[in-house]
Amino acid sequence: MTERDGTPRDREWIGRFGERVAACHLRASGCKVLAKNFRGRRKGEVDIVARDGTLLLFVEVKTRREGAKIRPFDAVDKTKRELIERGANDWLRRLRRRDLPWRFDVIEIYLEDGEKPRVNHIRDAF
Repeated sequence: MTERDGTPRDREWIGRFGERVAACHLRASGCKVLAKNFRGRRKGEVDIVARDGTLLLFVEVKTRREGAKIRPFDAVDKTKRELIERGANDWLRRLRRRDLPWRFDVIEIYLEDGEKPRVNHIRDAF
């Protein structure tokens, strides 16, 4: 991804853009986005917390340029999953309810200059 003058976009811009695309995808799928970039007290983090009916979704978003060497999902390693799980546990603690149905999803966003982003929603990813 590049600026109009040809300057490459930085990783932060690409990540924020991917999260906006993922939130739009969730809304278009009938989900309600409850929070973005949720940070728990115990160093947990969740990119998007959403609700699909009564089901809570804790979503990690990974964005890569089309043709990248590593698949976005592969970047969600054990350490990253632990951060997401801590964030989800903190969210549930704040609700004071643990009996709600929930799952962990990963949304892969693939970007290519001049093309519409490609979205791959992996439900119950881990």
